[in-house]
Amino acid sequence: MKVVLENKGIKTDTYYIPPFTLYEGEIVVLYLYNGKHLYDAEIFLRDIFCGKTKHESVILYRKMTFVEYFKRSYFRDTFFPLTVKRYLKRNANLKSPLSQKIFEDKWKWITPETRLKKIPGTPKKLLTLYATLSKSNNIVFDLGALDDEGYEYSFKIVEGIVKDGGSAILLHCFDNMQEYASKIVTLEWNAGHSPPGNEFHFNF
Repeated sequence: MKVVLENKGIKTDTYYIPPFTLYEGEIVVLYLYNGKHLYDAEIFLRDIFCGKTKHESVILYRKMTFVEYFKRSYFRDTFFPLTVKRYLKRNANLKSPLSQKIFEDKWKWITPETRLKKIPGTPKKLLTLYATLSKSNNIVFDLGALDDEGYEYSFKIVEGIVKDGGSAILLHCFDNMQEYASKIVTLEWNAGHSPPGNEFHFNF
């Protein structure tokens, strides 16, 4: 298997990301815990893994792309509602079959003219995933705001796609992925630091 990314260990003042190697055809789940540190940790790590920030301990052999969050302009949406068709035109490679996959999923009611504000969390997340994967099959993503069913469904969709020569890093904040993922790396807290609301350290 070809190496996509190699992490030799990322150390900050508060935590440590143990070494791992991301290979073609697999997903690495990076368990970050939930808490006030999460947003900054995600931004910090995604910038490193996507090559925006250079880090001496991380070697990129392929370009990784972050699956951006869906951003809605309430002012513009009032007068020019954003539809699935317009979103894909702006954010996807329309020559890729993945740009049309949202219409083949179990949400058959979604059409090109469906307004994004009417689409619930899981299919909306899948829309952003498909759009990104239509342009790059090496991604960094998260599954924020989804329930357990949404986690599982979205994860398995990405897993199936990246097995065909892609790769992915999932930045995750809940300890519920051990059922679905075979490769989980857990953030380690430095002495004197611990995640809010978590008294135990989980290793999978």
